[in-house]
Amino acid sequence: MAILKIAEHPDPILEQSCEKVTVFDRELTRLLKDMYETMIEADGVGLAAPQVGVAKRIAVVDIGDDYGKIEMINPKIINSRGEQTGPEGCLSFPGLFGEVKRADYVKVHALNRKGKPFTVEADGFLARALQHEIDHLDGTLFTTKVLRYYEDGELEEMEG
Repeated sequence: MAILKIAEHPDPILEQSCEKVTVFDRELTRLLKDMYETMIEADGVGLAAPQVGVAKRIAVVDIGDDYGKIEMINPKIINSRGEQTGPEGCLSFPGLFGEVKRADYVKVHALNRKGKPFTVEADGFLARALQHEIDHLDGTLFTTKVLRYYEDGELEEMEG
């Protein structure tokens, strides 16, 4: 396993649309493991392949809940509803946090590391994390959706 270098804005890979994955092999498995290790090491809850320099539709999410680690290949949101607004940050924008409006519920169809289809339904924070990572695969950054940026120390006050 390896800790990968996280691409930071303004790296152009962060704003490009990623290619579908068509080969499910050991290389993909290794990339998923490395991405997960990198995300944990960086204290993140999600990481998309373009954030580690790979323009493929691959993302990992783990918000520390009962779902545990979610590996998504070629994910697609097939249903969403409701609305939530809350704080978001991004490993590609160290120290930057903003308030973002997202769907409160999403149903995501994706493939696992072996190419088998699965569906995940999520609400609240997990729904937010899934949407954030899927946006990365389309070259959409959270900064394009920020309603307002948080001042230094403001998040800590909110978490109080």
